Amino acid sequence: MPIYAYKCTSCGFAQDEMLKISDAPLSVCPSCGKADYAKQVTAAGFALKGSGWYATDFKGSGSKPAETKPAEAKPDAPSSACGTAACPASH
Repeated sequence: MPIYAYKCTSCGFAQDEMLKISDAPLSVCPSCGKADYAKQVTAAGFALKGSGWYATDFKGSGSKPAETKPAEAKPDAPSSACGTAACPASH
Protein backbone atom coordinates (compact mmCIF):
# COMPACT_ATOMS: atom_id res chain seq x y z
CA MET A 1 0.00 0.00 0.00
CA PRO A 2 1.38 3.43 -0.87
CA ILE A 3 2.32 5.85 1.89
CA TYR A 4 1.56 9.50 1.19
CA ALA A 5 2.84 12.55 3.07
CA TYR A 6 0.14 15.09 3.94
CA LYS A 7 0.43 18.58 5.43
CA CYS A 8 -2.17 21.12 6.52
CA THR A 9 -1.56 24.59 5.12
CA SER A 10 -3.62 26.19 7.92
CA CYS A 11 -2.07 24.74 11.09
CA GLY A 12 1.11 23.09 9.72
CA PHE A 13 0.15 19.58 10.95
CA ALA A 14 2.00 16.92 8.92
CA GLN A 15 1.51 13.17 8.87
CA ASP A 16 2.14 10.16 6.63
CA GLU A 17 -1.04 8.41 5.53
CA MET A 18 -1.27 4.82 4.24
CA LEU A 19 -3.98 4.73 1.57
CA LYS A 20 -5.01 2.46 -1.27
CA ILE A 21 -4.30 3.79 -4.73
CA SER A 22 -8.05 3.72 -5.40
CA ASP A 23 -8.84 5.83 -2.28
CA ALA A 24 -9.78 9.48 -2.74
CA PRO A 25 -7.16 11.99 -1.54
CA LEU A 26 -7.68 13.29 2.01
CA SER A 27 -8.66 16.93 2.39
CA VAL A 28 -9.77 17.47 6.02
CA CYS A 29 -6.98 18.02 8.56
CA PRO A 30 -7.26 15.59 11.52
CA SER A 31 -5.72 18.25 13.81
CA CYS A 32 -7.67 21.45 13.09
CA GLY A 33 -10.57 20.10 10.99
CA LYS A 34 -10.10 22.56 8.12
CA ALA A 35 -10.18 21.44 4.48
CA ASP A 36 -6.56 22.47 3.91
CA TYR A 37 -4.96 19.00 4.25
CA ALA A 38 -2.99 18.41 1.04
CA LYS A 39 -0.76 15.66 -0.33
CA GLN A 40 2.94 16.59 -0.49
CA VAL A 41 5.37 15.66 -3.27
CA THR A 42 7.87 13.18 -1.82
CA ALA A 43 9.90 10.12 -2.77
CA ALA A 44 7.83 7.01 -3.38
CA GLY A 45 7.09 4.92 -0.31
CA PHE A 46 5.12 1.72 0.21
CA ALA A 47 4.47 -0.98 2.81
CA LEU A 48 4.38 -4.71 2.13
CA LYS A 49 1.55 -6.66 3.73
CA GLY A 50 1.95 -10.17 5.07
CA SER A 51 4.86 -11.96 6.62
CA GLY A 52 7.42 -10.27 4.36
CA TRP A 53 9.82 -11.22 1.63
CA TYR A 54 13.06 -12.99 2.37
CA ALA A 55 16.01 -14.11 0.30
CA THR A 56 15.03 -17.73 0.94
CA ASP A 57 11.59 -17.25 -0.66
CA PHE A 58 13.02 -17.76 -4.14
CA LYS A 59 15.59 -20.48 -3.51
CA GLY A 60 13.31 -23.47 -4.09
CA SER A 61 12.44 -26.19 -1.62
CA GLY A 62 15.64 -25.84 0.38
CA SER A 63 17.04 -29.25 -0.55
CA LYS A 64 20.48 -29.40 -2.04
CA PRO A 65 20.85 -30.72 -5.58
CA ALA A 66 22.26 -34.22 -5.87
CA GLU A 67 26.02 -34.24 -6.14
CA THR A 68 27.41 -35.68 -9.33
CA LYS A 69 30.36 -37.99 -9.06
CA PRO A 70 33.23 -37.48 -11.48
CA ALA A 71 33.44 -40.14 -14.16
CA GLU A 72 35.73 -42.97 -13.18
CA ALA A 73 38.95 -43.16 -15.15
CA LYS A 74 38.85 -46.04 -17.59
CA PRO A 75 42.02 -47.87 -18.52
CA ASP A 76 43.56 -46.69 -21.77
CA ALA A 77 41.98 -48.61 -24.57
CA PRO A 78 42.91 -48.04 -28.17
CA SER A 79 40.23 -46.22 -30.07
CA SER A 80 38.93 -47.54 -33.36
CA ALA A 81 41.03 -44.93 -35.23
CA CYS A 82 44.20 -45.66 -33.29
CA GLY A 83 44.29 -49.45 -33.05
CA THR A 84 47.14 -50.03 -35.49
CA ALA A 85 50.88 -50.36 -35.00
CA ALA A 86 51.37 -47.09 -36.94
CA CYS A 87 49.72 -45.12 -34.16
CA PRO A 88 52.10 -43.32 -31.78
CA ALA A 89 52.05 -44.62 -28.23
CA SER A 90 51.74 -41.24 -26.51
CA HIS A 91 48.60 -39.14 -26.92
